[in-house]
Amino acid sequence: MRHLCILAALCAALCLLPRPSVAAEEPSPLWQPLIDRLAEDGLPRDYLDKLFSRPEITFQPRVMSRKMIALLRSKTAPATPPSKEAPSAPRVYERYLQPALLADALRFMDDNRATLDKVEQERGVSREVVVAIMLVETRLGSYLGNGNAFVSLASMALCDDFLLVQAYMPMNSLSPQLQQWLVRRTRQKADWAYEELVAFIEYAMASGQDPLNIRSSPYGAIGLCQFMPSNAVRFGVDGNNDGVVDLFDPADALPSIANYLAFHGWKPGLTEERQERVIYHYNHDETYARTIVELSKKLKEMEGARN
Repeated sequence: MRHLCILAALCAALCLLPRPSVAAEEPSPLWQPLIDRLAEDGLPRDYLDKLFSRPEITFQPRVMSRKMIALLRSKTAPATPPSKEAPSAPRVYERYLQPALLADALRFMDDNRATLDKVEQERGVSREVVVAIMLVETRLGSYLGNGNAFVSLASMALCDDFLLVQAYMPMNSLSPQLQQWLVRRTRQKADWAYEELVAFIEYAMASGQDPLNIRSSPYGAIGLCQFMPSNAVRFGVDGNNDGVVDLFDPADALPSIANYLAFHGWKPGLTEERQERVIYHYNHDETYARTIVELSKKLKEMEGARN
């Protein structure tokens, strides 16, 4: 079964959940359909009941409504023909090429030299590219997000019942066709969030972390590498061989980034164009991909200049 590989970590994970001296509260009935679904998919019900009983767990429908309104605006935005006056997308994000940030990245490379040596040897991905991604994603770990992946993903997953989020959607201003589209896309996004929630719980249990103490982006990306939970489970690497994949530790996060890139086609000797195509899988933004390549070139130049 899918979850048997993480059940050994259950006892340790349960110990992380608070044990009040008085009788424990039960989960809100609102969460019960989601708890039942998670349990049917193999996650331990005792763990789920304790987790969803905690007072920090509150349904936040606006997480879903904000996402769907943004998608709706994108869908209904009028097409604008290209013009010579229209601003073009920047070639690179210049803010990441500041000398101070590059110097920080170079120091980070020095501090993690052994790990990066191993990354290059085992994954074939250059250290400069891996560190450039971490610099752009989290400023080398200095900004990990203020979100709560568990609450965000659980709230979105619960919205497969559209009635729970309908009041926060602009239904009265939409045509019947757009209303149907919004209902359908919301349920699709809820299914996506459910799969990410399952992966997030798996990751938290396997790493022995309290799910409510794992910082994330607003929609659940975690760690120094800002992986979505499904990618954390799929591509996470135990780089220091301590039996745990901890994406908040450079020893694991750096080889995990390289593992992701290698899976998507990175090989030594790629042209810059091919490098950008591989990096595009990491973040579907052409300017992002070009920025990573430019950053890696700058870091390599700086390394060469001091050697």
